[in-house]
Amino acid sequence: MNQLKSILAVLFFFVTFKRSTAIWCYRCTSATPGCGDDFNWRGIGYLGDPCPEDDDICVKVIERKGVVETVTRECLSALQGFRTDIPADKYEGCRPAAKDEQLAHYVNNSIKELDVKRDHFPQTMFCFCFLDHRCNGAIGLSNDSLWKMALGAVAVAAIIRRLAM
Repeated sequence: MNQLKSILAVLFFFVTFKRSTAIWCYRCTSATPGCGDDFNWRGIGYLGDPCPEDDDICVKVIERKGVVETVTRECLSALQGFRTDIPADKYEGCRPAAKDEQLAHYVNNSIKELDVKRDHFPQTMFCFCFLDHRCNGAIGLSNDSLWKMALGAVAVAAIIRRLAM
């Protein structure tokens, strides 16, 4: 009976571990208190959301014009629908935005507030990360996947010890 409980506990662990493989990212803008350049997760009031895609990437977009800076933290799949300046290289690290030469090519618009060419912010950086949960926030956050692996190793060691008795 104890062996059956142990096996069920291990199976439950692996089932919940498989379902939690989607990366968790902070999803906010610098208009939210605590989500600017000096990030404070307590200020935004939550610990992030799971991304909709299983192989998603956390993104931090930094847009600057003079001294005005706008920071957006989001999942990459949520930005791909409307951002045309996402760099092709999406590995860990920060890169400048790609220039889309065809964007608003045939538009004759005299209202500059509409920003159809997306050139309001001359300096745009995309910072990508996918090796840690909530990695588009502060630098000093703990690694969530290490906790899962350590907990799994302890559970497996306890079950092996119990089966050996």
